[in-house]
Amino acid sequence: MSATTKVSAAGGDSSGRPARADRPVRFDDPARNAAYWARITRLVDAAPPLTDEQRAVIRAAFHGSQHREAA
Repeated sequence: MSATTKVSAAGGDSSGRPARADRPVRFDDPARNAAYWARITRLVDAAPPLTDEQRAVIRAAFHGSQHREAA
């Protein structure tokens, strides 16, 4: 599934939200796909902010491997 949603030239999608990274198509039906991503967006927006400790763990997971590979 390599199809992605389209972003308008104004920098946002058709709903008026700011542009996000191209997303994969979860469902072939555009309305159902839009509903899926709207649900994901609602869940993310409702989540509490990350603590500094959580950010550190995530940062270490992504950037720690680079240091191990260089060694």
